[in-house]
Amino acid sequence: MSIIIDSALNFSKALGKVSSDCPAEILHALILKEVEYFSFDEKLHRGQLVINQSAEKDLEEIFELMRKIKFPIAQAIPISQYQNDDLQSMEANNTSAFNYRMILNTNQLSQHAYGIALDINPRENPYLSEGVWYPREAKYNPEIIGTLLAEDEIVKKFKELGWIWGGDWEEKDYQHFSKKL
Repeated sequence: MSIIIDSALNFSKALGKVSSDCPAEILHALILKEVEYFSFDEKLHRGQLVINQSAEKDLEEIFELMRKIKFPIAQAIPISQYQNDDLQSMEANNTSAFNYRMILNTNQLSQHAYGIALDINPRENPYLSEGVWYPREAKYNPEIIGTLLAEDEIVKKFKELGWIWGGDWEEKDYQHFSKKL
C-alpha cells in the first residue's frame, strides 16, 4: 500500500520560530515523530508531530490503534507550518502537538508548550470556550466520522495510558488530550 506524505520536514523546520522565552529544557526534550494514519480519503498518510520524547511510546500505541480501526485523521503537520498559530491550525483541521503558547484567555502555559498534549481533528472535535466554538463554525456532532466519543477505543486508550481528555471538562475541548510530565 502506498503512503501519501503530508509532511516531511526536518526537526529545525518542524520546530520553526519558537518564542525566545521558551526554556531550553523544553526544546531539548522535543523530538520529531513521524506518524501514519488513515485520512478521510481512506488512504494511508504519513505526517509529523513535534512531541516531548516522554510521549513517544504512548503516541505510537495511539496511532497504531487509530490505524487498526481506520479512525480518520485529516492531517498531522507541525504547527510551525501555520506560523505557530493555534487558530490557523484548527481552521485547517490539523492534528498537532507542540506549540509554545498559553491556554486560551489565560497567562498559563498550555501542556502543548511542553509537547505533552495532542489535538485531534479540531473541526470534528472543537473546543468550546465562553460559549464560542473553536475553530469557527465547528460544532460537535457525534454522528460525524472523525469525532471522538467518551466510549471510543481511542479515548479509553489515552486514559489507560494516563492522559486526560478535554471532552470530560466543563468547558469541552473534544480535540484535546494531555498528560502531566
